[in-house]
Amino acid sequence: MTRRRVVGSIVSLDESQAPDFTLDSTAGEEVTLSETLDDGPTIVLVNRGHWCSFCAEQLQTFSEVAYDLWFHDNVDILPVVTDRVGKLTEMRDRYDLDVQLLADPDGSVADRYSGTEQTSHGLTGIAATYVIDTDGTVRYEQIADHPGDRTQGNFVRYFIRNDFANPFGDG
Repeated sequence: MTRRRVVGSIVSLDESQAPDFTLDSTAGEEVTLSETLDDGPTIVLVNRGHWCSFCAEQLQTFSEVAYDLWFHDNVDILPVVTDRVGKLTEMRDRYDLDVQLLADPDGSVADRYSGTEQTSHGLTGIAATYVIDTDGTVRYEQIADHPGDRTQGNFVRYFIRNDFANPFGDG
């Protein structure tokens, strides 16, 4: 079940199809969403920047389940962060993350998903979580009402393993 929400003047995805993108990763390679979907579902996380403690906390929860999701379910995790690769590499290493971060310094990808906003740190993405199935359909969408309002990695793991349904019921 896909959740649709409106945050301020930013409207969430109009269509159920996830917009494709290609971004540079902290591993030194380009990553394309549609290519990851050839292997299995993909989780796209939109994060605000290397300085965001809420982003680091969420990324750590996804880092903890990344190998399990990849090994058992062929799931890739693509954290899109509105920052340059150099700063993201520092963030990845500082928090010992087992996922590669994708640089979206101009916010073009974040803008096509959850939106962007000007903050005291410059242009940032509005934090969001998307689960996208192999057909490119968004099966779960959560856009943060507050920077600390985040979906955690373990919930998404159970969501995927429960055939894209809330594993804890509708409530």
